[in-house]
Amino acid sequence: MENNRVFLSLSQQSGFEQDYVKNALDSNWITSGGPNVSEFEEKLENYIDDESLVVALNSGTSAIHLALILLGVASGDEVICQSMTFSASVNPVLYQGAIPVFVDSEFDTWNICPENLEIAIKDRIQKGKKPKAIIAVHIYGNPYKIDEIHSIADKYQIPIIEDSAEALGSSYKSKKCGTFGDFGVFSFNGNKIITASSGGGLITKSKLLKEKAIFYANQSKDKAIHYQHSEVGYNYRMSNICAGIGLGQMHILDENINARREMHLFYESIFKDIPNVKLYQSINEDYFSNYWLSTILIEPDIENNINGESLRKGLEIANIESRPLWKPLHLQPVFEKYPYYGNKVAEDLFKKGLCLPSGSNLTSEDRNRIKEAICLFFEKK
Repeated sequence: MENNRVFLSLSQQSGFEQDYVKNALDSNWITSGGPNVSEFEEKLENYIDDESLVVALNSGTSAIHLALILLGVASGDEVICQSMTFSASVNPVLYQGAIPVFVDSEFDTWNICPENLEIAIKDRIQKGKKPKAIIAVHIYGNPYKIDEIHSIADKYQIPIIEDSAEALGSSYKSKKCGTFGDFGVFSFNGNKIITASSGGGLITKSKLLKEKAIFYANQSKDKAIHYQHSEVGYNYRMSNICAGIGLGQMHILDENINARREMHLFYESIFKDIPNVKLYQSINEDYFSNYWLSTILIEPDIENNINGESLRKGLEIANIESRPLWKPLHLQPVFEKYPYYGNKVAEDLFKKGLCLPSGSNLTSEDRNRIKEAICLFFEKK
């Protein structure tokens, strides 16, 4: 048996990507925008099926940045952010010179905690700084507590940017993630459910806002024969080549989601009889997760040296990649000076958690190696 590297999350090709890319090359449309971009946006709009509109961009980070701009977030404004997520969810807040205000997670979904969210909003208002927006994340593909979070946001009239970078195909009460917020965000990075090699999508329900986002993403070029600019612009539009890859990937989007969910069931069968290990999963049938990554919590057993890091090292010996959960952003050096509301839920998850190989391209041989390595680790302990 070959000991090739088993990676955490790689893309799976459909076989259609080359046709779309070849069409772009044959037509010499190898710049930003173009027919593939328009078609990719249309297919995504049809997929989420909510009368929402999509703007294809060069990254999910760009989508968050444009959402902040379209909401009028400016220097000195405050934006409430989920602490337990990747830094790209929050970096655009700093691009705008705004101030991130971090909120802890809750144990049910691992996402932003409704109770601490309202505490944070009340305290910031009392301090004379009503938050300008909320960035809520569907971490690892699991929807956040949408009813509770949006009820609080509506109560205080604060718009939500719904970071669905990890949640394409996930849904809540049969409605697709990315369509609940004032703006939604997708990512098509190489490790996501589908990829465009890079790229992202901004979701809005307004044709006017879609046109404005495209305007900003195309360097804010005014309508004129010469190059004229009345506003600051950005080079954020998706390329026609990348959109071609994305179109090829759309052919297997549902297949990839099913494969990720099957990996989750695979881990469920492994860990059901292993004490002190809890597989992260949806809390009820209203929450449909694409299980972008399958993740676990391990209650430390000091006597037998059982914890997330020792399991990670055990898998690494077998040339199998696994990673800790996202380190909470309020603990990161670049963000630690900003306000934080909550306890230590996100910190506890980080200490106990581990992300396991979840790619839709994993083979039966890969799964056998993963199972063997995990079972060997716990048998030795």
